[in-house]
Amino acid sequence: MTKAKIIQEISEKTGTQTAKVEAIIEALMVSVKEHIILKEKVSLRGFGNFIAKKRAAKLARNISKNITINLPAHYIPAFKPAKKFSERVKKAVK
Repeated sequence: MTKAKIIQEISEKTGTQTAKVEAIIEALMVSVKEHIILKEKVSLRGFGNFIAKKRAAKLARNISKNITINLPAHYIPAFKPAKKFSERVKKAVK
């Protein structure tokens, strides 16, 4: 599912103009990104948590050049789904 399809679906379910829904979705995404960049946890109850997860420094290999690269510690965006949400997905996929 794409962002455009999500916007269309929300617009149809709520009866709100597509442009307004798009602006709200964009504002939500910008807000979540900004807080993750600041290493703040963003919690959406019943859905999950967006976090900045720290990756430890490690050695990696560039197999095309056959050299070893030292990757420093860094942060990556991550999502941890809510427990009930995870359980529903597990049951639905079986």
